[in-house]
Amino acid sequence: MGNDRKVRVGIIGCGGIANGKHMPSLSKLKNVELVAFCDIIEERAVAAAKKFGVPDAGVYVDYRDLLKDESIEVVHVCTPNKSHADITVAALEAGKHVMCEKPMAKTAADARRMVEAARRTGKKLTIGYQNRHRADSIYLYNECREGTLGEIYFAKAHAVRRRGVPTWGVFLNEEEQGGGPLIDIGTHALDLTLWMMDNYKPKYVVGTVYHKLSGNRNAANAFGPWDPEKFTVEDSAFGFIVMENGATIVLESSWALNTLQEGEARTTLCGTKAGADMMDGLRINGEKFSKLYTTKPTLGPGGVAFFEGESESEADREARLWIENILNDTEPVVKPEQALVVTEILEAIYTSAKTGKPVYFDK
Repeated sequence: MGNDRKVRVGIIGCGGIANGKHMPSLSKLKNVELVAFCDIIEERAVAAAKKFGVPDAGVYVDYRDLLKDESIEVVHVCTPNKSHADITVAALEAGKHVMCEKPMAKTAADARRMVEAARRTGKKLTIGYQNRHRADSIYLYNECREGTLGEIYFAKAHAVRRRGVPTWGVFLNEEEQGGGPLIDIGTHALDLTLWMMDNYKPKYVVGTVYHKLSGNRNAANAFGPWDPEKFTVEDSAFGFIVMENGATIVLESSWALNTLQEGEARTTLCGTKAGADMMDGLRINGEKFSKLYTTKPTLGPGGVAFFEGESESEADREARLWIENILNDTEPVVKPEQALVVTEILEAIYTSAKTGKPVYFDK
């Protein structure tokens, strides 16, 4: 980095995603000091401060109090979806740069407020789509930018679990989250797909949403059986997205679906020169010298004995590049305008499912 300045970071929301991703990755960076922790459950903030914070780290139960600390330069928002927008806008207006966990917001209107606040304040805003930082994602993105696939006119965004309903926190609460697998994991798959295509201009969307398996009692589930009474969000949702340039994207998302074709945060791309998918590692397919080919890039260290190669996880890379954006005043990998389009499309799928009609974008 060549920069010894310390970036003082505050964490708002000290639950699962903060403990599983944000705080461990930030704590590895020598340029970062975790100086403030906020959670509506005070013990969580106290525990986080003890584990990840500087010795005199501040502990708060109200994010507004944390934002009053002018020495804090960056805030990570790791709360339920419903509060993303209010906290992010307040943090930007308090002069902080913000990394907000995905999805950007519960509604497109909220996401637009966040983009406007970032523009108005001149502060950096990014969204936690860490799957862009996987080795296969980076490689495929470079192939797309180089033109290897040609014009990408058909794609699939995959976020399918056979039985993987998250039974903790507020995941099953529509009021807090705004939806189920579509807004939770479908958002990652759609973000990856739009990013690969470099296409952020949707024309119309048709969506279907299902509550077919959520009523099952004592269900087989990776995280233990769910309570059907509390399962107020969909168990699966699907979208058919047509872009302004005529390209088509099919989005499939589920926490519970009777299928053997599982896979999340993956994309399939079909272009005029070649195609690619992530269904069995990264595969690129095409036609050459009148023959079809399939190639699988070696993304690990490549069989060198006793050498593990680079071990930086996508979460660690996300945190490192974000802090470098702050130190070097550069643009984040995930731009808020891109994340806004993801939220607009997700909302359109929900709206289309509710009304039984396509949702058109007037742009």
